[in-house]
Amino acid sequence: MNEIFEGVFKERGDFYTKSLDPGHKVYGESLVKKSGREFRKWNPDRSKLAAALKKGLDTLPMKKGTKVLYLGAAQGTTPSHVSDIVGEQGIAYLVEFSERAMRDLLDICERRVNMVPILGDARKPTDYGWVEDVDVVYQDVAQPDQVEILKRNVDEFLKDRGWIMVSIKARAMDVTREPKDIYREVESQLDGDFDIKEILELDPFEDDHCFIVAQKV
Repeated sequence: MNEIFEGVFKERGDFYTKSLDPGHKVYGESLVKKSGREFRKWNPDRSKLAAALKKGLDTLPMKKGTKVLYLGAAQGTTPSHVSDIVGEQGIAYLVEFSERAMRDLLDICERRVNMVPILGDARKPTDYGWVEDVDVVYQDVAQPDQVEILKRNVDEFLKDRGWIMVSIKARAMDVTREPKDIYREVESQLDGDFDIKEILELDPFEDDHCFIVAQKV
């Protein structure tokens, strides 16, 4: 396999992470063994970050040892791959509002030493104010006030020159407007506070979604 980013591998057009929990699947993904190591196939139809990789993502500010605050962890599909990437030297703080999703997430976290589940509201970062400063704030929260939620957490937790990785669902912000207009509006809301490196539309893997990678200025 070809390692295209630290901890992310590619073979025949598919992406993989080296499993931190060999022998166990998280969401029914394929497991592949190469040179005595086990890799998990990363499904772009189930993960917006994998979809961004498929669409040509050039900037991935995660590697071994990275500390991540993940907003909207859901059942843990993408967070499990983030866990693989940052390794035991890193950590992923996972904020999820839904108690139902949290039950599934807990099952994964129990098997992985670097995943910390937090049942909480991403609109209220002071409720989990014990979280340490992080290198990356990753957000997958489909809400009209998504940018405001992001900035609250950035102000509370993101290190100087840290990174944001954001999935924008246009129809969750305003179903009456064209997605491209919403993407431009979000870009303008982030401009000045962040140096935007990439904006990728995720069609056909995720309709009316874009993925943003930016660095705090």
